[in-house]
Amino acid sequence: MTTATIWCRSRSAGAVCTRPAGHPGLHNRVGTGRMWSNAQADAPRCSGSGRRASAAPSLPGGFPNGKAVCPVCWGFVALEGGALCDHDAYTRPADDDDAADRAAWFNAYGWSDGDAESSI
Repeated sequence: MTTATIWCRSRSAGAVCTRPAGHPGLHNRVGTGRMWSNAQADAPRCSGSGRRASAAPSLPGGFPNGKAVCPVCWGFVALEGGALCDHDAYTRPADDDDAADRAAWFNAYGWSDGDAESSI
């Protein structure tokens, strides 16, 4: 298995930095010419935090273990009282197995541009 690249978590107006984590210099979104500093970056909290959601369907091994898919950042997020818990706009996989589980889930269930609760 190959090691997953860990990307920078910084965002600016929703655009995600496409440089590796820990990079020197300004953040950059490849293909857009957009660059920004840490001071200009969006807050790390995802705007999907607190949205109503329900648990995503599980893979045979149990992933995502009762978490929901955030329709804003596409992360798998714990639920509290039927709503997405506060979470960062990007949460990297914990390890290669987690990255593989995420990939398998999206290959099995796909992506949706609608509300995660009604389309998953």
